[in-house]
Amino acid sequence: MVNVFVDGGSEKLLECYRLMLKIRLFEEKVSDLFEGDKIKSPTHLYIGQEAVAVGVCAALDKEDFVYGTHRSHGHYIAKGGSFNALMAELYGKKTGCSSGKGGSMHIIASEVGFMGSSGIVAGTIPIAVGSALAFSLCGGKGVSVVFFGDGATDGGALYESLNFAALMKLPVLFVCENNLYSSHLRVNERQALDNIKEKAQSFGVKSVRVDGNDVVEVYEHAKKFVGEVRLGGGPRFIEALTFRYRGHVGPSRDLDKGIRDATEVRAWESKCPIKNLEDFLVGDGVLSKDEVDEIRRSIAKEIDASVRLAESCGFPGEDELYEDVFKK
Repeated sequence: MVNVFVDGGSEKLLECYRLMLKIRLFEEKVSDLFEGDKIKSPTHLYIGQEAVAVGVCAALDKEDFVYGTHRSHGHYIAKGGSFNALMAELYGKKTGCSSGKGGSMHIIASEVGFMGSSGIVAGTIPIAVGSALAFSLCGGKGVSVVFFGDGATDGGALYESLNFAALMKLPVLFVCENNLYSSHLRVNERQALDNIKEKAQSFGVKSVRVDGNDVVEVYEHAKKFVGEVRLGGGPRFIEALTFRYRGHVGPSRDLDKGIRDATEVRAWESKCPIKNLEDFLVGDGVLSKDEVDEIRRSIAKEIDASVRLAESCGFPGEDELYEDVFKK
């Protein structure tokens, strides 16, 4: 955390800190609501991976498109999506971002450029490449960004998409959030070559592996790559090493399933991206501890308000069930 952003300085760091904290506190609230049987939708929590979504989205323009995964609350919030619409969606309410019909894995905020997520592993990768093709054909300067996990690199959709994007020199940034596990299997138990960026390089795509717990490092590489992509340099690929603190789905840490041990989880929690940035900002005099507390209180109030609003809204009616199947 020695370097700070050259474009924006401490204000940019503060913006990233607030966004990461928004994601963390939102996900912790969702975890509590799920355990309390308030939320029925299966939830894949983003706790621990906040620096990846925030670092990448900080390098984008509002007009750029972002596509997510089954674990995309963080991407949605980092791109500017509304707490109210997301919380309502998790409750299945008609005021939700997908009209209460998508749940946790199928969310969207097209007004800020978050173009959707999917419960199908690697499902949004070809769609993001299609958006990049549209940007290219229309002569615009937009960039398409797609987030996916290491599990998506087990299948063919990624490699077909990489090949086409490289062949056509499309404006797309691939971001692999390598949290080391696909559901319940470690990456080295599934893949002969577990250096994912090298696979992208085999298509001639410029690639880098970054510390996904360092929002500055993520941002700096994303900013560089987005700039190159926007100027017609073709696709780029970021592999961000990170870790989800919770299990594959739901609030559990999966410590009782023989998949991950407590030592591994504690080791990653000790490298918390939010705590690291907070310590830096306080130590450098950018924030005081009182200001940290106030930021937390303010975000918590906003989240609590979104819960109250979601609980007060109605569910979609039977006459609305077949609406929103296609974009009008």
